[in-house]
Parts: sequence; structure tokens; C-alpha cells
Amino acid sequence: MKDYSIKFGQNHLSYRISGAGQNFLLAFHGFGQNASIYDSFEKNLSNKYTILSFDIFYHGNSDWKEKNKALTKSDWKQIVEKVLSTHGISTFAVCGYSMGGKFAMATLEAFQNSINQFILIAPDGVKTSFWYSLATYPIAFRKFFRAMITQPKYFQHLLRFSKNLGLVDKSLIKFANSQMNTRAKRRRVYLAWVMFRHLTFNLKNIAGILNQHQIPTYMITGKYDKIITSGNMMNLLTHVNEYENIILESGHNSLIADTAVYFRENPKKLKFKID
Repeated sequence: MKDYSIKFGQNHLSYRISGAGQNFLLAFHGFGQNASIYDSFEKNLSNKYTILSFDIFYHGNSDWKEKNKALTKSDWKQIVEKVLSTHGISTFAVCGYSMGGKFAMATLEAFQNSINQFILIAPDGVKTSFWYSLATYPIAFRKFFRAMITQPKYFQHLLRFSKNLGLVDKSLIKFANSQMNTRAKRRRVYLAWVMFRHLTFNLKNIAGILNQHQIPTYMITGKYDKIITSGNMMNLLTHVNEYENIILESGHNSLIADTAVYFRENPKKLKFKID
């Protein structure tokens, strides 16, 4: 395993490379995690993949310092191009978990001719939540969410309001509390909401890319996941011609590790596009 970092203007992106498989895999983690969450892939699938696992901005050792400039898809394409060029990578697989699903889809749009496998694990970005829309677009609501960083009482009021109206499941409230219980965490939530706001996708276009290039596609969700459910994934899958829809006996937090074990035990499931 070896750590790397690249610069993009004032910003820097860190990632690690592990495994010894002939297939390169670009892997993106979920909110509150870092590149090490894909250690389970190295443990179980190092014979299949050479894994480039990234610290998404505001996580691990990566930082996006241009606070007045949100990350764009064009920025992301240039960043990934630098990584691919550094390591001489021409074809690769992509995996995105939860928040990392947005970075996986942005990579798919930018490098559709180079991708030989596409894995989404309970991805964000397939069905945008009501609260995410409020936090990122109308300026009045963005100011409200920013206020939660310094005055968490607003966040507690919001949770109670949501709970009383039955807008969110208990497990979602528990998850939200765990990610908002310190000022640093609340700041990261706000910055991720706002600075990644341009990473939105037309699901028919995403499906069109997968169909046109016949990219083997895997959608993996957890039977007990209340945060990102398998039913919501049909917003994308109904437009994809061929895919594997895998529902594991898992909750949200264990899905990456459980996915690695599943593919280790079912190696014939892993297919790659052959040019």
C-alpha cells in the first residue's frame, strides 16, 4: 500500500494504491469516511483489483480550499486525468459508496470510453433527498444550514420537526446526529453539501452511457439499510438494459466490507468489459 497526493490549484486530493490485480479500480467512500474504508477490498479482492482509493475533499488528507468556488464536473475531470496520467492508466473500473456514488457518476460521465466496470454501493445521487435540495440550492436555506454550524440548536429543532412529522426514519436521525455532534463535523456536512452541489445527474443520461458502452453494472444495497434503500435505486435501474441488482443482508454502514466478501465468494459475478 502506498499513499499519493496531487494538487489542483490551491486544493489537494489524497489517495492510496493497494492490491495487485490486473484491473484498476477507482473507489470513492461515503460521508465521514476516508480511503481506508476500502481496505476490505484489498483484503478480499487484491487478486482482482489494483485499488486507487480516494480521500474525498474534506475527508482524510484531502482538502478543497477554494471556499468561494464549488467543485465542478470539469474540475473533477481534470483532477482524475492527472491521477490516470500519473500512473499510466487507460482503462479502469469505478466504485462509489453512498456520497461517493456522486463521484463515481461524475467519473463515468467524464471517462465513459475508458470504464470497464461500474459498481454503485447504496449510492447518493440517484434519489436526491429533500433536505439536500434545501441545503444546497435556495440561498435562504443555505444560510439556515450554515447557521447550524455555529448554533446546533437549529439542527436539533430541525430533527425534532422532521421526527414529529414522520419525514425521516429513526435510523436516519441517529445517523444525522452522529455526523453533526461536533462543530468540525457540522462544518464538514455544510461544506460537502454546498461545495459538491454541482455533482447532480440526469439518470437517463447515466443509463444511456452504461447502455451505449455496454459497461457491466452492479447496484448493491442492504436489506436493512434505511438511509439509501434498494427501491429508490430503480430511478436509475429502470433505464439500464443490463445490470446486477444485489441486495445483501446488511445495513448501510457495513456495505463496503460485505460487498468485498460477496465478490470474493462469488468471483464469477465480477465481469469486465472487454474491448
